[in-house]
Amino acid sequence: MHHSSIYIFSVDPEKTFVYIMGTELYLEACRLMEVVPVSHFIQNLAKPYINLNHHGLGPKGVKAIAIALVSNTTITHLELEDNCILAEGAICIAEMLQENSSLQKLNISNNNLDTAGAKAIASLLLDNKSSLHALQLSGNNFGEETAPYFAEALMGNYQVKELDLSHNEFSEKGGQLLGQMLASNTTLEILDLSWNHLWRKGTEALGRGLRGNGALKILNLSWNGVGNDGALALGEALKVNKVLVHLDISNNQINNEGAKKLCRGLEVNGKLQILKMANNPLTVEGATELVISIRKNPQSMMEEINISNVLVNETFIKLLNLVCQTRPELHVIYGEIEGCITKIPKQHPNPMKVIQNYLKEHNLQLWDFFRNIDKDGNMKIPVAAFRRAMMQQSSIPLNRDQTEELVHKFDRNRTGVVDYSHLKEQKPAMKPVEGEIEEEKKEVIKMKQGGRSDNGRL
Repeated sequence: MHHSSIYIFSVDPEKTFVYIMGTELYLEACRLMEVVPVSHFIQNLAKPYINLNHHGLGPKGVKAIAIALVSNTTITHLELEDNCILAEGAICIAEMLQENSSLQKLNISNNNLDTAGAKAIASLLLDNKSSLHALQLSGNNFGEETAPYFAEALMGNYQVKELDLSHNEFSEKGGQLLGQMLASNTTLEILDLSWNHLWRKGTEALGRGLRGNGALKILNLSWNGVGNDGALALGEALKVNKVLVHLDISNNQINNEGAKKLCRGLEVNGKLQILKMANNPLTVEGATELVISIRKNPQSMMEEINISNVLVNETFIKLLNLVCQTRPELHVIYGEIEGCITKIPKQHPNPMKVIQNYLKEHNLQLWDFFRNIDKDGNMKIPVAAFRRAMMQQSSIPLNRDQTEELVHKFDRNRTGVVDYSHLKEQKPAMKPVEGEIEEEKKEVIKMKQGGRSDNGRL
């Protein structure tokens, strides 16, 4: 191995690095590299997560950290964003990862890794020696010349599930090579290629790769100049792809014509749940096409369409209301409604008050209300299932806007899950007397039965 290898040189004949553990090893490495030790690193060496973003480490500082991590078995998630580690630092990280078997998530975004850094990371992935399953490489000046390294590496890698290559310089050639990679990769589940320069040709190649891909669930292609022809290619891919659940094509110069082309795929796709299309030059015509494509498709699993910049009209709202009667889980985020004054105060009562009044009337707790909707009983209800249950139950009359208010209240961080576990603590400690328990049970049963539609769902 060349002289910069990070794990064989010794401090003195008696005492090699192999025997110095943790802190001592790191301090010795800092002394040799002539860098100031980072106290936050020392304090967290025994913990699973270390965040060293924006610490100004530089190549030498990161080399000292790499030396200390070679035999570390506790850290599983390491953040090293924006540390100017350069290709030199990336090479040290790659060497360390060949030995370290516990690190699973690594963020080395915004570090000017350039071509040599890309080569080092790619060859590590190709060897399948590291345990990494999530890797963030955003904003590292990776140009077209690095695409072959990553494409080859990911064709042979069977461990990385999440990869972020956003804010780089991949263009048409990069799209072609990564598209070929997608056709054969069987592990990658999340790929972020936003803020690159894929344009039409790059997107078409990715679309071809997506047709045969059986693993990728989330794909972000926002800010890539995809255009209408790119949308056509993605529509064709969606006709046959059976795994992708989340597609982001925001900010891509896709107009109504492009939306129509995409709809060819949406009319038959039975897997996609989230489509982000905000900030494209769509009008209400394109928005209508999107909603109609979901209406036409009995297999559609669509839960969210984001076209938040599109000005819609009353006709569109009527169509959406109609579609949502049979698809209560569908949520379309649109812009303003034509002819409506935006500053009107809410026309409907606070949904929490409506629910609380109902519960009070029937001597029930909020906990019972949620528990009744929750099929698994794990106190976490997927947002789509929550929307469906709220719209299909008849005990408490709530419209779609009120249901959305509830979703925002119980899923503030947009996790896609309504979490009501905090209500468990609010359950009254005192048990009601026998008769009351029976009454409460009857009420819950009545609520279940009352809210049933013909197919027996709540």
